[in-house]
Amino acid sequence: MSFLQEVYWIVDYLGLGGRRYIGNPKQPTLSVYQLVDGEYELMKFQGHDRIESAAFPELNLTAQQVLEAGIVNE
Repeated sequence: MSFLQEVYWIVDYLGLGGRRYIGNPKQPTLSVYQLVDGEYELMKFQGHDRIESAAFPELNLTAQQVLEAGIVNE
């Protein structure tokens, strides 16, 4: 029995993650991890990149649209 998730997302809307994961210079990033042959492969999306995910093949959103949803206006 396996408890691994086939796909998971990390939404770093403040760009606080490590450079290894979000790049240099740091900027808000949506990371999609896909389980392939027992290991996770990373796809990073920033700005106007269209998000690609096997879990949601019909999804038509950019990283910016998702990242801006995490910003709370006071």
